[in-house]
Amino acid sequence: MSVEFWYMLPIGIVIATIAMASGVGGATFFSPLFILGLGLSPELAVGSGLVVEVFGFGSGVYAYVKKQLIDYRVGGMLLSATVPAAIAGVVIAHFADADILKVILGMGLFAVAMSFLRAPDEEMEAALEEMAGEDPEAAETCLVTADDEEICYTVCNKTEGRLISGIGGLFLGMVSSGLGELNGYFLLQRCRVPSSVSVATSVFVVAITAFIASVGHMIQIGQGGITGLTTMGNLLLFTVPGVVVGAQLGPMLAERVPDRVMEVGLGLLFTITASLLLVEAGLH
Repeated sequence: MSVEFWYMLPIGIVIATIAMASGVGGATFFSPLFILGLGLSPELAVGSGLVVEVFGFGSGVYAYVKKQLIDYRVGGMLLSATVPAAIAGVVIAHFADADILKVILGMGLFAVAMSFLRAPDEEMEAALEEMAGEDPEAAETCLVTADDEEICYTVCNKTEGRLISGIGGLFLGMVSSGLGELNGYFLLQRCRVPSSVSVATSVFVVAITAFIASVGHMIQIGQGGITGLTTMGNLLLFTVPGVVVGAQLGPMLAERVPDRVMEVGLGLLFTITASLLLVEAGLH
């Protein structure tokens, strides 16, 4: 171990604070940073980014478990698709050309950026705000939270859910991003599952899938020799503590920065990052 990447401690705190405040997975920030800023190969950058994300999401899972907001039945249904898809993504990432992975990551970041920059859909916002759950007698599922609140809803087409989340899992394994966004699309927008349950269940699914994918990447990197694992260890030695601290600061930032300001800022940041990834891939 060395102190080569000591500066990732303060950088990790800043990035994790922003990630937690915005709800974006940490790997979406860290993987491009590791590629563009540190010059790591895409597979090493993605693997390291996923390990960092596991630590960041771990605290979120713990909080949602205490609040009893996770729908484990739906989570298990989605995991049955995301885990094998993520493993496939890991294998593809270690056989695909590095520039192709940069292009895929860049295009994914453009999609994330557009989702932030797009003007809010007022009708969708109104529908989500008014959504208070279904009649308990008609609903398929009812959760009772730690605050004794009963939340009732019905999850729509489960086959569609597995397909959508499976695609997200594939991209998470390849380029560390996409699963959280697609989970949110299926649960919140397609099925109208109440937002508190949607977010909690998605965090649970992403955390487990990212953990398995990160182990897969470490195995693949280890097969290439000890150098890659040593670099990852030195990087995570400072990045992980920064993420743990930033995860605690994120909620405070979210309270102080208006949502639209955060969305526009992240949209511009991801647009610039995606452009740099595509330019670098094109130069090669």
